[in-house]
Amino acid sequence: MTSQQNQTAQYELTILVPVYNEVDNMPALTARLAAFLPQASRSACVLFINDGSTDGSGERIRAACAEHEAFFFIELEHNCGLSTALKAGMDRVRSPYLAYIDADLQTAPEELNLLLPWIEEYELVAGVRARRKDTGFKKFQSRVANAFRRMMTGDGARDTGCPLKVMRTDLAQALPFFKGMHRFFPALVQIYGGKVKQVDVSHFPRVAGVSKFNLRNRLVSPFVDCLAVRWMKKRHIAYKVAAANLEDRHS
Repeated sequence: MTSQQNQTAQYELTILVPVYNEVDNMPALTARLAAFLPQASRSACVLFINDGSTDGSGERIRAACAEHEAFFFIELEHNCGLSTALKAGMDRVRSPYLAYIDADLQTAPEELNLLLPWIEEYELVAGVRARRKDTGFKKFQSRVANAFRRMMTGDGARDTGCPLKVMRTDLAQALPFFKGMHRFFPALVQIYGGKVKQVDVSHFPRVAGVSKFNLRNRLVSPFVDCLAVRWMKKRHIAYKVAAANLEDRHS
């Protein structure tokens, strides 16, 4: 798909919204996103990624896109998981910047404006849920997972589970992707020579739908993924050309 065929090229920012069985959240989600777009500090559109929903979310997404000019969507053939859905969206973005927010509205699309002022100085600007509204057990799991990840990757990130993020599109599309990689954006951006800025954002309790995370995908899988990222960090190839007499020629 070329930029001439892809409407996201008309905007500075594309907001990626992966959706899996969030039909009860869709009315509030689409209303909040539609209200935010005119207030965004950069011209913005929304790209929904329907990750094989079976509850009617796809129909709600199509209806919202028919109603709002700056809403677009792609649908995956079946449920592939959050990291795959994000990659599918990132691969299709043609705006210079992209953002990511979950469909559960536990973070606010309006607070992307807290992150956007930093995007020209940093390759990744990541939200940090300053006062989380989750259960004590869920917060305990996150503290353990974050501490272990920081120890293994050295990324210094306080809260990689916060979905509110803004990135440069060219770098996002260059990152290696694997299942679970959405937890490692700061580490991967740093491996590729990028800088990361962390910004405190609000967090809200889930009011509709059901969380897709459990003990296994919150703790067990990330443990294995940390080993992979640590290996990548040690084996990553990086170089800078000091001199050359080659010229890029275009017909």
